[in-house]
Amino acid sequence: MEFLQQDENRGVRLQLDYSKTELLLEAHGIEHTVVVFGSTRIHEPAAARREAETLRAALAKNPGEASLKRRLAVAERIVAKSHYYELARELGRLIGAAGHGPGDNRVTVITGGGPGVMEAANRGAFDVGAKSIGLNITLPHEQYPNPYVAPELCVRCHYFALRKLHFVKRACALVAFPGGYGTIDELFETLTLIQTRTIRPVPVVLVGKEYWRRAVDIDFLADEGVIDPEDRELFWYAESADEIWQGILRWHEINGTALYPPAAEGAL
Repeated sequence: MEFLQQDENRGVRLQLDYSKTELLLEAHGIEHTVVVFGSTRIHEPAAARREAETLRAALAKNPGEASLKRRLAVAERIVAKSHYYELARELGRLIGAAGHGPGDNRVTVITGGGPGVMEAANRGAFDVGAKSIGLNITLPHEQYPNPYVAPELCVRCHYFALRKLHFVKRACALVAFPGGYGTIDELFETLTLIQTRTIRPVPVVLVGKEYWRRAVDIDFLADEGVIDPEDRELFWYAESADEIWQGILRWHEINGTALYPPAAEGAL
């Protein structure tokens, strides 16, 4: 390990980070992935409500504590967004049950393997007995993979750049739930690659129009002339799991890249 950690061996480490994941996905027959991203802080509704109730009780005992007031306000906003956890979980179920059923790895959920929305998507696939992928990342503050990632498809990457490559390489869609820097980073990385025609187009779905319209003002960018007006068509908004999944399937059918060709479905 001391030898590998030398700066001169960075190229070797990059190669290993790529090969480890690539060989694993190939071995399990992963053809296409639906990338699901979203905040690690959006928990399932019951857990979000418990956190808010705990803070509310603490504030009642210390009504003048400004930090508690702020934490409670944030917790209440998380409660308001916690329905996205269930929505991501339902999307995971829909993807996991599609095609020839849970054993069909042609289209597989892939997430960053962490908690929150990513956990929910992995959990949905787990609910229907389907495998899903988690590309975890080495961080200064230890982050453990969520328990719903298939153990044999759980990878820990060292370099963000190589992790991003694997997210995009097999992606047949990117679904972005409300999130922060990490989610926005992955979203704009993908949009930039599509805009510059560096990769083949894939459907990009932003879940929660109200959130995303406020978080990122795409119309402002177009009006300012820093993107073309047609760049606003590189994604669409959705509010339900069925709307997301049916939209992705329809996009590929229209594009001539149907994820589940009619002949394959007819064999069921």
